[in-house]
Formats: sequence, structure tokens, C-alpha cells
Amino acid sequence: NTTTGVIEFDGNQTGDSLDVDGVSYTFPVLGATVFVADNGDSSSLFTTACTYGGPTNTLDDCGNVNAGPTGGAVAAGASYDFGNGFTTAIGFQTTTEAVSGIATDESTDSIALNGAYTGSNYGISVTYASIEDGETTEKEDTYAAFNAYYTPDAEYFPSISVGYETGDDASAPSTADDREVFFVGLQWDEVGPGSLGVAAGTFETAYAKTVDENWMYELYYSYPVNDGMTVTPVVYNKVGPSYEDAETGVLVKTSFSF
Repeated sequence: NTTTGVIEFDGNQTGDSLDVDGVSYTFPVLGATVFVADNGDSSSLFTTACTYGGPTNTLDDCGNVNAGPTGGAVAAGASYDFGNGFTTAIGFQTTTEAVSGIATDESTDSIALNGAYTGSNYGISVTYASIEDGETTEKEDTYAAFNAYYTPDAEYFPSISVGYETGDDASAPSTADDREVFFVGLQWDEVGPGSLGVAAGTFETAYAKTVDENWMYELYYSYPVNDGMTVTPVVYNKVGPSYEDAETGVLVKTSFSF
């Protein structure tokens, strides 16, 4: 039973000072794990059933885009482990600055629930969120995300992760208020010295079911250079109505640990 505090700094240094990006505390309460944060994510204790570890911010949420809120000014939540693989969590956050208050008419607030089961080689999770609409806080956007993964016992077969999110945009016309997101990812954990992954999914937002989506496809290989550094090159392709021509790019992510 410990209390953990985390202070995050952004990468910009002005003069002799650093900007604090966020502060969070995690502590136990009656068998549950509780956290509070300034500039935190209400979904930080959620369990999303996904084994895909792609490095891009576009597809790393495994299709759980809106049901697991992120980027809040003030956030709090709790999780509970029932044992035998079953967990549940709840999270609250305000998505405006604290000057507007917390849970006031001026702030844009959200509350989300998560439940998951994790077995020896498979898992499933369901996440639900009610979010005050950004255009009018008198209406609520609602989203539900369903995720699952399966890791075969057979050699050379990848783990398979899938995600689907459906929702309702309260400020959109009734003929175009349904939203949905798709995701599928494959990952081989042992390919040479590293791991290999490939994924596809819709991105940027949850799309109305009546319009064509933007899709992103990516392929990455992550390998440890040494005990403290991992290098991950990524090749990606974006296509859809937002692109007159397909956008293809290459990036390299380098991670350090000390």
C-alpha cells in the first residue's frame, strides 16, 4: 500500500525554468486504486484489451478513441481488481481550464466506465463515456468501445488485437450523429532481436456512418540497441477523403530508459 506522486515536465526550457506539464497522485483506498491529477487522463487506470504496441499516437489507442477520455485539466478515477482476470474502473475529468470550475455549467466534463477480463492468452474490454458536447454543455456525447485480443500458442503466429467504437454526437444533425471507429493490429513479439507489428484503422476522429473514413496503415519494427535504448522505425500510409493523394511517410522513434 503506497502513495505514488508523478510530476511531468514538458520538453521546453525557458531560461532557468521548466514548465510543469502535469501532476498526479495514486494511492490505495479500501482495496481500490485511486488517482487524482492536474492535467491528467481520466482513463489512466482503464484496461484496454489490446496487445498491439505501435509507436504512433494515431493507432496506439487500438480504436478506443473517445470512450477513454484523455487530455483533461483536472482528472480523478479509481480501479478495482476482482481477481481471476476481472477489473473495473471509473474516471472523471473536466476538459477546460480550472478557471471555469469543476463540474460547472461553464466546464466541459466527462465520466467514463471500463470493465475488462484478461485471460492467459486473450482478453476483452468494454469502455463507455458520457461527454458534455463541446458546442453546448447542455447535450451529452456518448461513446462505447469494444476491444479484444488473442495470442495464439503456436510459434510464428502473431497476437491479434481488434477494436470498434460506436457513438452519438449530440450536436450533429440526427441524420449524421452516429459515429464509429475501426482498428485491427497484428504483432509478432519475437522477430530477430525485436518485435514486428502491422495495423490499420480509422483516425483523427470518430466518423459518421454516412461518410467515407480516413484510414491509416502502419508497419513498424522495434528492437533494443542496448539495455537503455530502443529504436523503432515506422512506415505509414494515410488515405481517404482528406487526402487528394495518399500520404506515405517514414519515422523513427528512439526511446531511452535510465
